[in-house]
Amino acid sequence: MLVPLYEAVYERLDVGGGTRMLGLGCGSGLALLMAASRGAAVTGVDSRSPELLDLARRRLLSGTPEEPGAGGAVSTRARADAPRIVRGTPGDAADPTAPAFTLVTAFEPTGCRAGDSEELGDLLARATPLAARGAAVVLAGWGPPERCATTSVLRVAARLTDPTRGPGGWRPALRDDLEEVAQRAGLKPDGSGRVACPFGYADTDSAVRGLLSTGLFDTAVAATDRAQVDKELTEALHPHRRPDGTVWMPNVFRYLVARVP
Repeated sequence: MLVPLYEAVYERLDVGGGTRMLGLGCGSGLALLMAASRGAAVTGVDSRSPELLDLARRRLLSGTPEEPGAGGAVSTRARADAPRIVRGTPGDAADPTAPAFTLVTAFEPTGCRAGDSEELGDLLARATPLAARGAAVVLAGWGPPERCATTSVLRVAARLTDPTRGPGGWRPALRDDLEEVAQRAGLKPDGSGRVACPFGYADTDSAVRGLLSTGLFDTAVAATDRAQVDKELTEALHPHRRPDGTVWMPNVFRYLVARVP
């Protein structure tokens, strides 16, 4: 769903053969794959689902040629620009033998889940020491609620979440979410943009599964049950269902480019 966002950022920053990219919260690795296809050396790090990281490894590492050693033998030493997928924190992605990163991306949208700005700030504090001076750091977030059709569906999570269960429920994005995170991380803003990223699904069942996979409804499921969340999501999606049965929700996402001082 966020491919237009990735493309807009890579075009703006001229991502290519000279780019060394660290992708925070890389998930299944699609953004890394797109950067690698432009010639960038990519490293992805995530502390969450091992299944998603396995998919990222299959996407990026399958068919990666090994470096020939002396006499034509294949060396087990990884090429300096070979893709890397690391489970853990940004510090686990540190490689003292490699040049500093020139681009750090945090493409998972900020400003839609309680506490996510603080989590991102912690990630940036661990990641920016691995980046070169002047390196670009890209943060992404949901656009204005009135420009995002999915907002009405995400409100299901807020309505069903019991506040006594703790943080994790959905909240509306605020205008300065990204700027505030960058400021707290000591980064210097260097431009921003908005990108249309519509969410499209083959049918309502696919839309429910896709939305649940984001993790934004986990707290709502814990507060009620899966059947209740499925039911209310299906009802909330009804206005976005087209005559052919597909579900279509136009959205706008923001990105902020900041620089490591």
